[in-house]
Formats: sequence, C-alpha cells, structure tokens
Amino acid sequence: MADRGALWQQRAALEREWAQWVPTQRPPAETSLRAEVVQSWMRSVDTVDPARDSAPTADEVRWHESPLRGPITALSDELNSIAEDAGYIAAVTDESGTILWTCGGRVMRRRAEQVNFAPGGQWDEPHMGTNALSLALRTGKPHTVFSAEHLVAALHGWVCHCAPIHGPDGRRLGVLDLSTTWDRKHPLAMSTVRTLVSTIEARLPLTVTSAGTQLTCLGTAELLRDGAPVRLSPRQLEILTLLALEPEGFTPERLREAIYGDRPITTTTVKAELSHLRRALNGGLATRRYALTVPVFCDAADVLRAIESGNTEEAVRKYRGPLLPESDAPAIVDWRRYIDVSVRTAVLASRQPDHALAYGKHAPYDVEIHQHALRLLPLDDARRAVAAARLQAALD
Repeated sequence: MADRGALWQQRAALEREWAQWVPTQRPPAETSLRAEVVQSWMRSVDTVDPARDSAPTADEVRWHESPLRGPITALSDELNSIAEDAGYIAAVTDESGTILWTCGGRVMRRRAEQVNFAPGGQWDEPHMGTNALSLALRTGKPHTVFSAEHLVAALHGWVCHCAPIHGPDGRRLGVLDLSTTWDRKHPLAMSTVRTLVSTIEARLPLTVTSAGTQLTCLGTAELLRDGAPVRLSPRQLEILTLLALEPEGFTPERLREAIYGDRPITTTTVKAELSHLRRALNGGLATRRYALTVPVFCDAADVLRAIESGNTEEAVRKYRGPLLPESDAPAIVDWRRYIDVSVRTAVLASRQPDHALAYGKHAPYDVEIHQHALRLLPLDDARRAVAAARLQAALD
C-alpha cells in the first residue's frame, strides 16, 4: 500500500484543484492535473452536477444477455476472494457503462451502494462525469482515477482502477473495475486488473462467437457470422434490420406493411424471404410472431442505446451513415429518419467539436453541423480547415 502521508498530500492537492475551477466551470491557466482528467472534466462539467450523490439507475440490466456473464461467473470465486481480501469492490459493466455485476466484502458493498456503484448504476461520462470506468470506456485503455480527480464530489473518498474488456473481434464489451477508499490505493491494483481482464478475454471466444451474428446496416449492409460474410438479399437484410431494431417482433401482416407498404404484395412473398433468412440464421427466427431467437449485434441498435443513455461519444463513434441508404421500405425509411435526427440532435447539443467533425464526415451537405464544428473549434486548431472546407462544399 502506498504511504498514507503521501496519499493524503496528493488528495489535498487534488481537492484544491477541484475547488478552484469545477464549481465555477473555469479551468485555470496552469494545472498539475493529468490531461485526460482535465479533458474529461471539461466535457462533462456542464452536463453532470458535481454535487450529485449517486449514479442514476438504468431502466434495464441485461446481465443474462451479456457475453461477459460466462467468463465472469467462472471467475467469480477468484474475483470475490481478491476483492474481499484486499478491501476492494469489483464491478463489471456493459459497453454503455451500466454496472452488470459486483462482488466484495460486506462493508465495501454497503459503501458502494451509497453511490449506486451497484448493478444498474450508470457510470458512463454523460451520467457520472470523470471516473475510471468512463475513461476506460471512452479511450479503450486502462485508467486509475484517485480521489478528487473524480468530477462528482461524492466520489472523492474513492480510488478506482479500471480496464476495458474486448472481444475477439476487438469490440468493447465492457470494463472491469476494482475500487476502494482513497487511503487503500495500492501500486499493484492496476496490474491485478490487467491480469484479470486478460483471463476474462481468454475465456471469451466460445462465448462471443456462439452468441449471435454481427449486422452492419449504417452506411452499408452486411451480415457476418464468426467473421465470415453471409449472403442475403436486400429484402432479407431489411427484414433482419427491422427484427434487430424491434426485438418484440412482427405479425406477418405488419411485417409485410413495414417492408412493402401499400404495394400489392402477399404475405406469401414475405414468408419466402423469411424462410431463407431463417436458414441463414440457423433457425434463429420464431415462426408465428416473427422475432429473433438468437442474439444479433446490430450497429444501429448500438447507436440508439448510446443515444438513450446520453453517450454522444459512443453514438458518433458507431454511426457510419444512414440506415440501409439504398432501401425504400417504409419502416426502414422511418427508422433511418429517427436515427439520423437522434444523432444529429445530440451532436448539435454537444460542446465537443470532435462530435461535430465525426458526424460531419457522414453528413456532407449539413450546413448547420459544419457551422457548429467551426464555432466549437479553437482559432488555432488545424481542424478548422476541414470544417471550413466541408461548409463551403455544402454551400456550393
């Protein structure tokens, strides 16, 4: 364990830095804070109340659907032993920052529950500001956040060590976090987290590849199973996209209308498309009410979940263009408009120029987006040339 006196001095210095500008939202000209902490404070201080006492609770916790459930369950005894023996609490989140699972001693669990560091708690940056979980989710790298480096004052008594968990395909599945009180900070905690994450990732291939398929429908259309492309017709991709976006499913008549509108197409035609799609999914499609019976990871659904959780960063990162841009199916057109409006509105509400620049790549004729990027970019930022060129092209 680190020297308590040194930790106390470090904590006091951080508290002074925090008090100097977080309440006023005015960063000092000079600071000793790490750059990633300052940047996170600046991103979140105007949307997260530093005086809030706990994390908000998500509407739903999907632990039973998570590809992390199997590996974590297998390692639960080891995780609990490490956390309890060292006076830590361990937590696992999904890709949005919602805590799915925790373990630890009774005392630490009670303390953690006071700030909703418990299943259902939302710990992404838009909900809880600067913390180790939100930084690991944002950057894809391990992070430690100590005491008053946390934006929320209720967390100043904590130190958190966190690393992201990636699937075999590189997709970020969530994070593993070890947290404790500030005075128990230990130099070996982060290496322990890294080792545990490596062990979890080593157990993932069977879990992830058997969990379903990957549907890309933003900007393009492609279905992959275990990394290999699956041939589907445009109509079948439209149907699969709708089933992924509306997991409660469709009646035959409603699906026919969603795909063909008022055109004189019989449900027999729809059934033929579904029959082929069912074979492509190895039978993973219900027959009476059409709905998926196997997990399908869909980029459009990921974007919507990010928007619903207030995570503009994640939404913009995963947005790659309009939904099935070549489709004229009525329901696809409606979903396309809904997704585009949702992401665009979030980008215009954001004070981060990175969001406007990233979205602007996929919206070349959106004058307002390019103007928004120029307003947010500092005058000495070289990326102003990109935003200015896009704006001129949109105006011409």
